[in-house]
Amino acid sequence: MPTPAPLRPPVPPQSAPRPTTLLLGADGFLGRWLALDLLHGGHHVAAGLRGGSARDAALRAWLTAHGADTTALTTVDADVSRPGLGLSAADEDRLAEVRDVVNLAARYAFGLSRTEARAANLDGAVHPLRWAAGRPALRRVVHLSGYRVGRSAGLRHPLPPSDAARLYRELGAYEASKTEGDIAVRTLAPELGVPLTVVNPGAVIGHSRTGEAGQYLGLATLVEQLWTGRLPALAGSRRTVVPVVAVDHLAAFLAAVPVHDTAGVQVHTVLDPATPPLPELVAIAARRLGVRAPRLLLPVGLVRRLPRALTGVEPETLSFLSEDVYDTVSAEALAGAAGLAHPPVERLVGDWAARLVADRFPGAAPARGPEPASAAG
Repeated sequence: MPTPAPLRPPVPPQSAPRPTTLLLGADGFLGRWLALDLLHGGHHVAAGLRGGSARDAALRAWLTAHGADTTALTTVDADVSRPGLGLSAADEDRLAEVRDVVNLAARYAFGLSRTEARAANLDGAVHPLRWAAGRPALRRVVHLSGYRVGRSAGLRHPLPPSDAARLYRELGAYEASKTEGDIAVRTLAPELGVPLTVVNPGAVIGHSRTGEAGQYLGLATLVEQLWTGRLPALAGSRRTVVPVVAVDHLAAFLAAVPVHDTAGVQVHTVLDPATPPLPELVAIAARRLGVRAPRLLLPVGLVRRLPRALTGVEPETLSFLSEDVYDTVSAEALAGAAGLAHPPVERLVGDWAARLVADRFPGAAPARGPEPASAAG
Protein backbone atom coordinates (compact mmCIF):
# COMPACT_ATOMS: atom_id res chain seq x y z
CA MET A 1 0.00 0.00 0.00
CA PRO A 2 1.29 3.51 -0.77
CA THR A 3 2.39 5.50 2.20
CA PRO A 4 -0.30 8.10 2.98
CA ALA A 5 0.74 11.70 2.59
CA PRO A 6 1.42 13.40 5.90
CA LEU A 7 -1.34 15.56 7.18
CA ARG A 8 -0.65 19.28 6.85
CA PRO A 9 -1.88 21.73 9.43
CA PRO A 10 -4.75 23.86 8.17
CA VAL A 11 -3.72 27.20 6.73
CA PRO A 12 -5.09 29.93 8.98
CA PRO A 13 -7.29 32.43 7.18
CA GLN A 14 -5.54 35.66 6.30
CA SER A 15 -6.44 38.48 8.61
CA ALA A 16 -8.09 41.49 7.02
CA PRO A 17 -5.68 44.32 6.22
CA ARG A 18 -5.59 46.99 8.86
CA PRO A 19 -7.04 50.39 7.99
CA THR A 20 -4.66 52.96 6.58
CA THR A 21 -7.10 55.89 6.73
CA LEU A 22 -8.84 57.16 9.85
CA LEU A 23 -11.92 59.18 8.94
CA LEU A 24 -13.32 61.22 11.81
CA GLY A 25 -16.92 62.36 11.38
CA ALA A 26 -17.49 59.48 8.97
CA ASP A 27 -21.25 59.32 9.44
CA GLY A 28 -21.86 63.00 8.76
CA PHE A 29 -23.17 64.56 5.58
CA LEU A 30 -19.76 64.84 3.91
CA GLY A 31 -18.13 61.96 5.80
CA ARG A 32 -20.46 59.36 4.29
CA TRP A 33 -19.62 60.49 0.77
CA LEU A 34 -15.89 60.46 1.52
CA ALA A 35 -16.12 56.98 3.07
CA LEU A 36 -17.96 55.86 -0.07
CA ASP A 37 -15.28 57.33 -2.33
CA LEU A 38 -12.45 55.77 -0.33
CA LEU A 39 -14.08 52.32 -0.25
CA HIS A 40 -14.77 52.45 -3.98
CA GLY A 41 -11.09 53.32 -4.41
CA GLY A 42 -9.98 50.17 -2.59
CA HIS A 43 -8.91 51.85 0.64
CA HIS A 44 -9.18 50.22 4.05
CA VAL A 45 -10.96 52.77 6.20
CA ALA A 46 -11.46 53.19 9.93
CA ALA A 47 -14.53 55.26 10.71
CA GLY A 48 -14.26 57.19 13.96
CA LEU A 49 -17.78 57.35 15.40
CA ARG A 50 -19.52 58.31 18.60
CA GLY A 51 -22.73 56.69 19.66
CA GLY A 52 -22.07 52.97 19.43
CA SER A 53 -23.57 50.25 17.27
CA ALA A 54 -26.64 52.20 16.09
CA ARG A 55 -24.52 54.77 14.25
CA ASP A 56 -22.24 52.04 12.91
CA ALA A 57 -25.23 50.17 11.53
CA ALA A 58 -26.72 53.32 10.01
CA LEU A 59 -23.44 54.20 8.27
CA ARG A 60 -23.01 50.69 6.88
CA ALA A 61 -26.61 50.63 5.67
CA TRP A 62 -26.16 53.96 3.86
CA LEU A 63 -22.89 52.85 2.27
CA THR A 64 -24.37 49.53 1.18
CA ALA A 65 -27.39 51.30 -0.32
CA HIS A 66 -24.95 53.42 -2.33
CA GLY A 67 -23.11 50.43 -3.72
CA ALA A 68 -20.16 50.07 -1.35
CA ASP A 69 -18.68 46.86 0.01
CA THR A 70 -18.19 47.58 3.71
CA THR A 71 -15.91 44.61 4.44
CA ALA A 72 -12.96 47.04 4.24
CA LEU A 73 -14.58 49.33 6.82
CA THR A 74 -13.57 49.20 10.48
CA THR A 75 -15.32 51.32 13.09
CA VAL A 76 -13.75 52.66 16.26
CA ASP A 77 -15.23 54.66 19.12
CA ALA A 78 -13.52 58.05 18.83
CA ASP A 79 -14.28 61.34 20.56
CA VAL A 80 -12.40 64.31 19.10
CA SER A 81 -13.16 66.44 22.15
CA ARG A 82 -10.93 64.19 24.30
CA PRO A 83 -7.13 63.86 24.33
CA GLY A 84 -6.03 60.77 22.44
CA LEU A 85 -9.52 60.70 20.90
CA GLY A 86 -10.66 58.67 23.91
CA LEU A 87 -9.61 55.49 22.10
CA SER A 88 -9.52 52.15 23.86
CA ALA A 89 -6.35 50.07 23.79
CA ALA A 90 -8.01 47.68 21.34
CA ASP A 91 -8.93 50.50 18.98
CA GLU A 92 -5.43 51.98 19.26
CA ASP A 93 -4.11 48.61 18.11
CA ARG A 94 -6.54 48.51 15.20
CA LEU A 95 -5.23 51.89 14.05
CA ALA A 96 -1.54 50.99 14.28
CA GLU A 97 -0.98 51.27 10.50
CA VAL A 98 -2.97 54.44 9.85
CA ARG A 99 -1.09 56.85 7.60
CA ASP A 100 -3.81 59.35 6.65
CA VAL A 101 -6.06 61.10 9.19
CA VAL A 102 -9.02 63.04 7.79
CA ASN A 103 -10.84 65.16 10.35
CA LEU A 104 -14.36 66.14 9.28
CA ALA A 105 -15.75 66.08 12.81
CA ALA A 106 -17.25 69.35 13.96
CA ARG A 107 -20.43 70.75 15.42
CA TYR A 108 -22.36 72.77 12.86
CA ALA A 109 -25.05 74.60 14.80
CA PHE A 110 -26.01 78.14 15.69
CA GLY A 111 -26.81 79.45 19.13
CA LEU A 112 -24.09 77.39 20.83
CA SER A 113 -22.36 78.62 23.95
CA ARG A 114 -18.69 79.46 23.63
CA THR A 115 -17.80 76.46 25.82
CA GLU A 116 -19.83 74.04 23.69
CA ALA A 117 -18.44 75.38 20.44
CA ARG A 118 -14.81 75.36 21.56
CA ALA A 119 -15.01 71.78 22.87
CA ALA A 120 -16.23 70.55 19.49
CA ASN A 121 -14.47 72.80 17.01
CA LEU A 122 -11.25 73.88 18.74
CA ASP A 123 -10.44 70.88 20.95
CA GLY A 124 -11.91 68.73 18.18
CA ALA A 125 -9.32 70.14 15.78
CA VAL A 126 -6.31 69.95 18.10
CA HIS A 127 -6.77 66.47 19.59
CA PRO A 128 -6.77 64.61 16.23
CA LEU A 129 -3.66 66.54 15.16
CA ARG A 130 -1.79 65.63 18.36
CA TRP A 131 -2.91 62.00 18.07
CA ALA A 132 -1.75 61.85 14.48
CA ALA A 133 1.67 63.17 15.46
CA GLY A 134 2.32 59.84 17.20
CA ARG A 135 1.55 57.67 14.15
CA PRO A 136 4.78 56.03 12.94
CA ALA A 137 3.46 55.67 9.36
CA LEU A 138 1.77 59.09 9.13
CA ARG A 139 1.60 60.53 5.63
CA ARG A 140 -0.81 63.47 6.09
CA VAL A 141 -3.55 65.00 8.22
CA VAL A 142 -6.43 66.58 6.33
CA HIS A 143 -8.48 69.10 8.32
CA LEU A 144 -11.80 70.48 7.07
CA SER A 145 -12.31 74.16 7.75
CA GLY A 146 -14.43 76.61 5.70
CA TYR A 147 -14.19 79.24 3.01
CA ARG A 148 -14.90 82.12 5.42
CA VAL A 149 -12.85 80.55 8.19
CA GLY A 150 -9.89 80.45 5.82
CA ARG A 151 -9.44 84.21 6.20
CA SER A 152 -7.53 83.61 9.45
CA ALA A 153 -4.14 83.15 7.76
CA GLY A 154 -1.41 84.97 9.68
CA LEU A 155 -2.99 84.56 13.13
CA ARG A 156 -1.43 82.21 15.66
CA HIS A 157 -2.69 79.92 18.41
CA PRO A 158 -3.47 80.64 21.15
CA LEU A 159 -5.22 83.89 20.44
CA PRO A 160 -4.84 86.65 23.02
CA PRO A 161 -7.97 86.67 25.22
CA SER A 162 -9.08 90.08 23.96
CA ASP A 163 -8.80 88.95 20.32
CA ALA A 164 -10.68 85.74 21.04
CA ALA A 165 -13.45 87.64 22.83
CA ARG A 166 -13.83 89.99 19.87
CA LEU A 167 -13.94 87.04 17.46
CA TYR A 168 -16.81 85.39 19.33
CA ARG A 169 -18.64 88.68 19.69
CA GLU A 170 -18.44 89.49 16.00
CA LEU A 171 -18.94 86.05 14.43
CA GLY A 172 -20.91 84.00 16.92
CA ALA A 173 -19.77 80.78 18.57
CA TYR A 174 -19.89 78.46 15.55
CA GLU A 175 -17.76 80.43 13.10
CA ALA A 176 -15.46 81.77 15.82
CA SER A 177 -14.72 78.28 17.15
CA LYS A 178 -14.09 76.97 13.63
CA THR A 179 -11.72 79.91 13.09
CA GLU A 180 -9.88 79.11 16.32
CA GLY A 181 -9.57 75.49 15.25
CA ASP A 182 -8.20 76.56 11.87
CA ILE A 183 -5.60 78.82 13.51
CA ALA A 184 -4.64 76.11 15.99
CA VAL A 185 -3.93 73.34 13.48
CA ARG A 186 -1.91 75.62 11.22
CA THR A 187 0.13 76.83 14.20
CA LEU A 188 0.70 73.43 15.79
CA ALA A 189 1.33 71.23 12.73
CA PRO A 190 4.83 72.59 12.01
CA GLU A 191 5.70 72.43 15.71
CA LEU A 192 4.62 68.77 15.84
CA GLY A 193 6.19 67.89 12.50
CA VAL A 194 2.81 66.89 11.07
CA PRO A 195 2.20 67.19 7.29
CA LEU A 196 -1.12 69.06 7.14
CA THR A 197 -3.61 70.08 4.49
CA VAL A 198 -6.43 72.45 5.43
CA VAL A 199 -9.37 72.30 3.05
CA ASN A 200 -11.71 75.30 3.06
CA PRO A 201 -14.91 74.32 1.23
CA GLY A 202 -17.68 76.55 0.01
CA ALA A 203 -21.30 75.83 0.92
CA VAL A 204 -21.64 72.10 0.28
CA ILE A 205 -24.82 71.19 -1.56
CA GLY A 206 -26.14 68.12 -3.39
CA HIS A 207 -24.64 65.32 -5.42
CA SER A 208 -23.64 66.28 -8.94
CA ARG A 209 -25.72 63.55 -10.60
CA THR A 210 -28.62 62.88 -8.25
CA GLY A 211 -28.96 66.13 -6.30
CA GLU A 212 -29.01 64.04 -3.11
CA ALA A 213 -28.52 66.31 -0.14
CA GLY A 214 -28.50 65.05 3.42
CA GLN A 215 -27.91 68.45 4.98
CA TYR A 216 -30.71 70.90 5.69
CA LEU A 217 -29.02 73.97 7.12
CA GLY A 218 -27.46 76.97 5.43
CA LEU A 219 -28.57 77.46 1.83
CA ALA A 220 -31.07 74.62 2.16
CA THR A 221 -33.02 76.84 4.56
CA LEU A 222 -33.38 79.44 1.80
CA VAL A 223 -34.71 76.80 -0.57
CA GLU A 224 -37.25 75.66 2.01
CA GLN A 225 -38.39 79.25 2.58
CA LEU A 226 -38.57 79.77 -1.18
CA TRP A 227 -40.68 76.65 -1.69
CA THR A 228 -43.05 77.47 1.16
CA GLY A 229 -43.51 81.12 0.14
CA ARG A 230 -41.69 82.53 3.18
CA LEU A 231 -38.86 84.31 1.36
CA PRO A 232 -40.11 87.78 0.45
CA ALA A 233 -36.58 89.27 0.40
CA LEU A 234 -32.91 88.32 0.46
CA ALA A 235 -30.23 89.74 2.71
CA GLY A 236 -27.25 91.07 0.81
CA SER A 237 -26.64 92.84 -2.48
CA ARG A 238 -26.65 91.89 -6.15
CA ARG A 239 -22.94 91.10 -5.77
CA THR A 240 -23.27 88.91 -2.68
CA VAL A 241 -21.90 85.44 -3.36
CA VAL A 242 -22.28 82.26 -1.35
CA PRO A 243 -20.01 79.92 -3.35
CA VAL A 244 -21.11 76.30 -3.64
CA VAL A 245 -19.46 72.95 -4.21
CA ALA A 246 -21.02 69.56 -5.00
CA VAL A 247 -20.68 67.08 -2.15
CA ASP A 248 -19.21 64.34 -4.35
CA HIS A 249 -16.69 66.74 -5.89
CA LEU A 250 -15.51 67.75 -2.42
CA ALA A 251 -15.34 64.12 -1.27
CA ALA A 252 -13.24 63.14 -4.30
CA PHE A 253 -10.98 66.14 -3.69
CA LEU A 254 -10.43 65.15 -0.05
CA ALA A 255 -9.62 61.59 -1.10
CA ALA A 256 -7.02 62.91 -3.55
CA VAL A 257 -5.27 65.27 -1.12
CA PRO A 258 -2.88 62.77 0.55
CA VAL A 259 -1.79 61.53 -2.88
CA HIS A 260 -1.02 64.93 -4.36
CA ASP A 261 0.01 67.17 -1.45
CA THR A 262 3.61 66.84 -0.31
CA ALA A 263 4.52 70.16 1.35
CA GLY A 264 4.48 70.53 5.12
CA VAL A 265 1.37 72.71 5.37
CA GLN A 266 -0.93 73.34 2.42
CA VAL A 267 -4.25 75.16 2.25
CA HIS A 268 -6.89 74.82 -0.48
CA THR A 269 -10.16 76.69 -0.96
CA VAL A 270 -12.54 74.32 -2.73
CA LEU A 271 -15.57 75.93 -4.33
CA ASP A 272 -16.96 76.52 -7.79
CA PRO A 273 -15.68 79.90 -9.04
CA ALA A 274 -18.60 79.93 -11.50
CA THR A 275 -21.12 80.23 -8.66
CA PRO A 276 -23.42 83.14 -9.56
CA PRO A 277 -24.34 85.89 -7.10
CA LEU A 278 -26.84 84.87 -4.44
CA PRO A 279 -29.92 86.48 -6.09
CA GLU A 280 -29.26 84.51 -9.29
CA LEU A 281 -28.50 81.34 -7.33
CA VAL A 282 -31.90 81.61 -5.66
CA ALA A 283 -33.49 82.43 -9.02
CA ILE A 284 -32.06 79.20 -10.49
CA ALA A 285 -33.69 77.22 -7.69
CA ALA A 286 -36.95 79.13 -8.14
CA ARG A 287 -37.10 78.39 -11.89
CA ARG A 288 -36.51 74.69 -11.27
CA LEU A 289 -39.23 74.60 -8.59
CA GLY A 290 -41.69 76.73 -10.56
CA VAL A 291 -42.00 79.41 -7.89
CA ARG A 292 -41.30 83.14 -7.85
CA ALA A 293 -37.88 84.34 -6.72
CA PRO A 294 -37.73 87.33 -4.33
CA ARG A 295 -36.80 90.62 -5.94
CA LEU A 296 -36.28 92.68 -2.80
CA LEU A 297 -32.75 92.91 -1.38
CA LEU A 298 -32.06 94.14 2.14
CA PRO A 299 -28.59 95.32 3.23
CA VAL A 300 -26.96 92.94 5.70
CA GLY A 301 -26.48 95.78 8.19
CA LEU A 302 -30.20 96.48 8.18
CA VAL A 303 -31.10 92.82 8.65
CA ARG A 304 -28.75 92.65 11.65
CA ARG A 305 -30.69 95.43 13.33
CA LEU A 306 -34.14 93.96 12.68
CA PRO A 307 -35.72 91.47 15.09
CA ARG A 308 -35.11 87.84 14.14
CA ALA A 309 -38.82 87.17 14.58
CA LEU A 310 -39.45 89.59 11.74
CA THR A 311 -36.66 88.54 9.35
CA GLY A 312 -36.57 84.80 10.01
CA VAL A 313 -32.78 85.02 9.61
CA GLU A 314 -30.35 83.40 12.04
CA PRO A 315 -27.97 86.28 12.95
CA GLU A 316 -24.88 84.04 12.88
CA THR A 317 -25.44 83.27 9.19
CA LEU A 318 -25.11 86.91 8.14
CA SER A 319 -21.31 86.87 8.31
CA PHE A 320 -21.35 84.40 5.40
CA LEU A 321 -22.98 87.01 3.13
CA SER A 322 -20.13 88.77 1.40
CA GLU A 323 -18.95 90.11 -1.94
CA ASP A 324 -15.47 88.64 -1.38
CA VAL A 325 -13.59 86.71 -4.05
CA TYR A 326 -11.69 83.56 -3.05
CA ASP A 327 -8.39 82.19 -4.31
CA THR A 328 -8.99 78.71 -5.71
CA VAL A 329 -5.80 78.39 -7.78
CA SER A 330 -4.15 75.64 -5.69
CA ALA A 331 -7.40 73.69 -5.37
CA GLU A 332 -8.06 73.82 -9.11
CA ALA A 333 -4.50 72.64 -9.78
CA LEU A 334 -4.91 69.64 -7.47
CA ALA A 335 -8.36 68.88 -8.91
CA GLY A 336 -6.93 68.95 -12.41
CA ALA A 337 -4.12 66.60 -11.44
CA ALA A 338 -6.71 64.24 -9.95
CA GLY A 339 -8.98 64.45 -12.99
CA LEU A 340 -11.76 66.32 -11.19
CA ALA A 341 -13.99 69.08 -12.56
CA HIS A 342 -16.95 70.95 -11.11
CA PRO A 343 -20.35 70.01 -12.56
CA PRO A 344 -22.35 72.74 -14.37
CA VAL A 345 -23.50 74.93 -11.50
CA GLU A 346 -27.00 75.70 -12.83
CA ARG A 347 -27.84 72.02 -13.21
CA LEU A 348 -26.30 71.23 -9.83
CA VAL A 349 -28.33 73.89 -8.00
CA GLY A 350 -31.56 72.99 -9.79
CA ASP A 351 -31.22 69.25 -9.14
CA TRP A 352 -30.31 69.89 -5.50
CA ALA A 353 -33.31 72.17 -4.94
CA ALA A 354 -35.65 69.65 -6.56
CA ARG A 355 -34.24 66.85 -4.40
CA LEU A 356 -34.70 68.92 -1.23
CA VAL A 357 -38.37 69.37 -2.11
CA ALA A 358 -38.76 65.68 -3.01
CA ASP A 359 -37.24 64.73 0.35
CA ARG A 360 -39.55 67.23 2.10
CA PHE A 361 -36.71 68.96 3.93
CA PRO A 362 -36.29 66.40 6.71
CA GLY A 363 -34.87 67.94 9.88
CA ALA A 364 -31.34 67.28 11.01
CA ALA A 365 -30.72 64.84 13.85
CA PRO A 366 -30.37 66.37 17.32
CA ALA A 367 -26.80 67.29 18.22
CA ARG A 368 -24.90 65.08 20.69
CA GLY A 369 -21.63 66.83 21.33
CA PRO A 370 -19.04 67.04 18.53
CA GLU A 371 -20.85 65.95 15.40
CA PRO A 372 -19.81 65.00 11.90
CA ALA A 373 -19.03 68.03 9.83
CA SER A 374 -21.66 69.66 7.73
CA ALA A 375 -19.09 71.69 5.84
CA ALA A 376 -20.45 75.15 6.10
CA GLY A 377 -18.17 78.10 5.50
